[in-house]
Amino acid sequence: MSTEVRGGVSPRRPPPMAPMGGLRYGLMLAIVLLGLGLLVGRIVILHVVDRPFLQGQGDARTLRTDPIPAHRGMISDRNGEPLAISTPVVTLWANPQDVPEDPIQRLQLARALGMELDDLDARLERFASREFMFLRRQLTPEAAQRVLDLRIPGVYRQDEYKRYYPAGEVTAQLLGVTNVDDVGQEGLELAYQFYLAGEPGQRRVLKDRRGRLVRDLEVLREARPGGELTLSIDQRLQYMAYRELKAAVAEHDADGGVVVMMDARTGEVLAMANQPSYNPNNRAGLDPRGLRNQAIVDVFEPGSVMKPLAMAAIMESGQFPRDVVVDTSPGWMRIDRFTIRDIRNYGRLDLAGILEKSSNIGMSKLVLELDDPLVPDLYRRLGFGQSPETGFPGESTGTLPAPVRWSRSQWAALSYGYGLSTSALQLAGAYTAIANHGERLPPSLLKLPEPPPGEPVIDRAVAHDLLRIMEESVQPTTGARRAMVPGYRVAGKTGTVRKTGAGGYVQNAYRSLFAGIAPVSDPRIVTVVMIDHPRGDSYFGGAVAAPVFSRVVGSALRLLDVPPDQRSR
Repeated sequence: MSTEVRGGVSPRRPPPMAPMGGLRYGLMLAIVLLGLGLLVGRIVILHVVDRPFLQGQGDARTLRTDPIPAHRGMISDRNGEPLAISTPVVTLWANPQDVPEDPIQRLQLARALGMELDDLDARLERFASREFMFLRRQLTPEAAQRVLDLRIPGVYRQDEYKRYYPAGEVTAQLLGVTNVDDVGQEGLELAYQFYLAGEPGQRRVLKDRRGRLVRDLEVLREARPGGELTLSIDQRLQYMAYRELKAAVAEHDADGGVVVMMDARTGEVLAMANQPSYNPNNRAGLDPRGLRNQAIVDVFEPGSVMKPLAMAAIMESGQFPRDVVVDTSPGWMRIDRFTIRDIRNYGRLDLAGILEKSSNIGMSKLVLELDDPLVPDLYRRLGFGQSPETGFPGESTGTLPAPVRWSRSQWAALSYGYGLSTSALQLAGAYTAIANHGERLPPSLLKLPEPPPGEPVIDRAVAHDLLRIMEESVQPTTGARRAMVPGYRVAGKTGTVRKTGAGGYVQNAYRSLFAGIAPVSDPRIVTVVMIDHPRGDSYFGGAVAAPVFSRVVGSALRLLDVPPDQRSR
């Protein structure tokens, strides 16, 4: 059969499909499926296998645990008046690597911080390799906010607390201070650091890579505020004692001084003033001498204020009748190549006369006739040479040498207050035994819930007789007349003791003292006044320390609403 060809051209058939096409398609599909499989596998590994590690790495870069500062406990006086409180402050810090180098922004930052631009640039340069530096510590929230309102990158805040002392220099040595991190450094702030500090808390926060807070997530542990401390101090009496002490130190151009006032019924310290002092709220130009609480830390030879205590041992011995008379003529005596002197020849003196005239001869003759070391034994029972155990940092024990192979001159010296050393607090504590029917009360810087039991150290009858004898030393005709308090009966003893230095006793340098009890009919307070190195013609205890005692005790009795006591005669 023939096929018709149109136009003279024969038609062509299409070429058959190449066998390679199916292989190429399968290969591409396999590659795509393999890639998807690897991707899925990687996703599974990241979300299942490596999830804990990656989550930890991410949290390490964004989640932070920040401390929550604990509020330091308040210190108050016995009536609840604040003596030390903590106020919120803001510390500004920076990441030097994030602070812009723009001079305009840096100038604004420097002015807001109260700094010179050159100083700020130098600090940023010094810490350039670090991620943290302080800009200003403990600013008020308002001052810190003015800096933060500039919105300068790399500048952040940190909330803290700062200690403030409302009474300022009046209670400085007793309370002590905290450092910039709110940690106690001196005084009661140091002694009760762990009790006052509390326990900081913790919170979990989310921050960006520059350390800026994004969101608070949760509180891990609440901050536990510090405990509150209630002192035995009466702020009213403290102000008054400090004012009178400061005036006396200035009047006599003295090196310093101390006033210690104790409750005769409880042993609580109602006032403890020191000079020189300092302002704990502003320590610029601080005099290092003002840091010491001299009333507890410093010791000195007490001199004649020890005579009533030695007299108690003499009266307890039973070797002398109460009306004994001692011949102190000619006003001096030689013992072991030492000469003991009175100011003048007082002749024949009874016990009251020996204390009133402050006769070294009379005391020495009585003590040297004792069979046993009764005087140092009583001194030891009264707390001399031992710690007062107030818990105050650096409290002194004083010195009371053991009576081993003592010479007669050493025995005699003890009776008129030489050869031992004591602090003003120890001396006041010893006098509580006379005021409290022969029972010594341990001194306390904290308010007590109830009076503690006293330690019997002096016979009750002897303590009563001695109080009356000491009252005879504070009369209009005696050297202690300036210690008298209008409307109240006072018992006490003056003291004037030479100061010691590296080479022995210092020429023309003295300490003036007065230790007393009031009112005699019902003792309420025991007070010790010590003025260190008064200059001028007046340096005797009766002329320098006794007037301070009169003003301090008179004001205290009125503030405590103690009624005038009845006259004994």
